[in-house]
Amino acid sequence: MKNIYLLGLVIVLFTSCESKDKRYTQQSPEIETVKKHIANYNSKSYDTTVYSDTAKVFFNNSKTPILVKDIVAYHKANDENYSSRGFTGEDPEYEMVVTDEGKTWVNCWLDWKATMKGNGKEIDMPIHLTYQFIDGKIVREVGYWDPTEVVLNLQAIEAEKNATLEEDASDASE
Repeated sequence: MKNIYLLGLVIVLFTSCESKDKRYTQQSPEIETVKKHIANYNSKSYDTTVYSDTAKVFFNNSKTPILVKDIVAYHKANDENYSSRGFTGEDPEYEMVVTDEGKTWVNCWLDWKATMKGNGKEIDMPIHLTYQFIDGKIVREVGYWDPTEVVLNLQAIEAEKNATLEEDASDASE
């Protein structure tokens, strides 16, 4: 009887000492993948191999994804608006979490800085990006930021262009 109690105690001790997977960390291969992805964005060397073939990217929306085949064109089109742009590397924060459902997500909070090509205006804004991983590949990327300052500057640049065109047309007709 004494042996049964001892055996039971040993089983309880071994099962309670069972190691559990980390559900939160600030160091993981997935975080390193995101850091590499950010560095590639900054150097404009868009490496889509970090994505799964069916990955979906959502920037400031949750309904209309950008597909992997279109992501390079998306970034290149936006790059036309800036003489320089990129994440600053000032106080970045990265974390990986595993949800109750077993989904792996990497979150990052970064500062992004750009200089508008049309007027030289500098823009500095915080950005939150989150990435879902399956088998070491990004299957979903979601990014949120306030684009107001960029949009207002693009509108001002366009208005300036239109005013110049109208002025030139007026001068030509005189």
